[in-house]
Amino acid sequence: MKIVKIILAILLPPVAAFIQVGLTTHFWVNVILCLLFYIPGILHALWLVLTDKKS
Repeated sequence: MKIVKIILAILLPPVAAFIQVGLTTHFWVNVILCLLFYIPGILHALWLVLTDKKS
């Protein structure tokens, strides 16, 4: 499942963030990062997935 989350973090960062942490502050930060610049959103989503953040 972690591989799927990593792929989602690269292709659709907010979806990966939502799957990992739900509708928390991390999700909304990721949405804002993706709207402003796509690369920081990818990095944030990868960080969430790879560090196993839960909330």
